[in-house]
Amino acid sequence: MPTLTPTSEPQAHADAPLDVAALTQLANRFFAALPGEGSPLPPGLAPSRPSAPPVTPPATPLGALGILPSVAGRPVQASHGLHQPTAPQPSATPQYYFLSETGGGFPPAIRTPLPSLASPGFDLHAVRRDFPILQERVQGRPLVWFDNAATTQKPQAVIDRLAWFYQHENSNIHRAAHALAARATDAYEDARNTVRRFIGAGSAEEIIFVRGATEGINLVARTWGVQHIGAGDEIIVSHLEHHANIVPWQQLAQERGATLKVIPVDDDGQVQLDAYRSLLGPRTRLVAVTQVSNALGTVVPVQEIVALAHQAGAVTLVDAAQSVSHLRVNVAALDTDFLVFSGHKVFGPTGIGVVYGKRALLETLPPWQGGGNMIADVTFERTIYQGPPNRFEAGTGNIADAVGLGEALRYVDRIGIEAIGAYEHALLAYATEHLRAIPGVRLIGSAADKASVLSFVLQGHDTAEVGQALNREGIAVRTGHHCAQPILRRFGVEATVRPSLAFYNTCEEVDRFITVVQRLAATRH
Repeated sequence: MPTLTPTSEPQAHADAPLDVAALTQLANRFFAALPGEGSPLPPGLAPSRPSAPPVTPPATPLGALGILPSVAGRPVQASHGLHQPTAPQPSATPQYYFLSETGGGFPPAIRTPLPSLASPGFDLHAVRRDFPILQERVQGRPLVWFDNAATTQKPQAVIDRLAWFYQHENSNIHRAAHALAARATDAYEDARNTVRRFIGAGSAEEIIFVRGATEGINLVARTWGVQHIGAGDEIIVSHLEHHANIVPWQQLAQERGATLKVIPVDDDGQVQLDAYRSLLGPRTRLVAVTQVSNALGTVVPVQEIVALAHQAGAVTLVDAAQSVSHLRVNVAALDTDFLVFSGHKVFGPTGIGVVYGKRALLETLPPWQGGGNMIADVTFERTIYQGPPNRFEAGTGNIADAVGLGEALRYVDRIGIEAIGAYEHALLAYATEHLRAIPGVRLIGSAADKASVLSFVLQGHDTAEVGQALNREGIAVRTGHHCAQPILRRFGVEATVRPSLAFYNTCEEVDRFITVVQRLAATRH
């Protein structure tokens, strides 16, 4: 087991782009050897990689000086200190308004498409400079943000895009002929189309904006569920689900006289597909599963689960809240009927999320709220509703944060979700190897296929105590039941400590975390 002291071997320059392909190979070799205790850490993932010193935001915007951080060796527009948003990609659908403005809206340069970044690596330290909150100090120490499964931090590009919207575009949408309404509507619908591209949907009409994944699941339950679930019908979820993908279906089952069935998991935390097959039957109406467990990090084989559900004649919903920032989510490949995710889990604003639904299915559903924008015509005798997605977006939506979500997804696309996932996979291997070697640590969830979550308990210390000790060192983790009590109880615990990683985290930050846990482990009650 390598020590946590800095290696004496020559190190690559701190700003050198990371070879993600090599890191992926190393991580795969590590996970292949994971069942054997004491397996050596693969060469190349040296402990305590030196990181760049903290960056102090300059008084003069970097953009004004012509200095921009780079990703894969190329400048990143709208990065640290730049006050204009990055260029929205060309929409596959026309703009709502065709205004030829010279005095407002996006400057011509901002409308220019960005080059595709196809490099297999990315510049970690340039990426870190894109997230201003990472320069924050907590308890006098540099912030380590290991609470990414609860919410991710926001790049300067998203912060700037929100500011730009409120400074230059703020208006209600769809219902006015003035210039600001045109700008706001274009920005909102461009964000919808960005989401469509990001998840591989066939049409922007299949993308509904909601407050988050929780509201999205409730929308499906109160529309499709009320319409199709009856007495004696069956709804299947997995043991891994967040409360948000349990409670709405539980409520619906109680109201309609249906039955909620649960796919069990094995001792590693992976769903048992044979047991799932046995649960499917002629009364199965819906299968709703997470793609990545927020409590364990388990990556669920949702494509196979969806295919088996369809063979049984059931409709499917995938909760992608924890997967969308770590791996490629493609609704066409999954063939799922519904999919939901939250913006704040993928480096976007809070209070915004997405429901994807197959267009033919959405056309059959009733609205779930009444009000402005979702109607085509109203009299006191009857109301004619708009088609999707407007039918499901009553009232004034969260316009600015939808625009911010679109910017966050463009940011992820510029770096590349595959590069992000490969780096996180290697970082998770590094953290797992160090954490599991500490006496008294019990990892909760050890599936072979995991995203960046490390749930654990430490013998002799309650989880809140561990979280408080980490906080004193400026390290933010989540402690508690993570709104996933059934799966934690499956492993005999009520709470865990849950560090969760993102692509802006470093090996040095992992070392700081491990040092605290080691110190606690040496002083058990």
